Amino acid sequence: MLANLAAQFRAHPVATVLELGSVFVCLLLFVGTLGLLSSGPPTGTGTPWLVLIGVGAVFVVFWTVIAPLYERWLL
Repeated sequence: MLANLAAQFRAHPVATVLELGSVFVCLLLFVGTLGLLSSGPPTGTGTPWLVLIGVGAVFVVFWTVIAPLYERWLL
């Protein structure tokens, strides 16, 4: 598996980093959501929830807007 990953990185470094970064962000969002849900409802300003929602929104905008535009115009 690591040999496959290394070969893919040599062939397509940007795409591989984006894919691995996406997996990392998804795991971070999942663990963050579970952690925040286990701490109960937000109190006060709810800043941790807003950060989690902001990270998720940026992630979605990247893959639905920026990545397709990059593929269409630059590739």
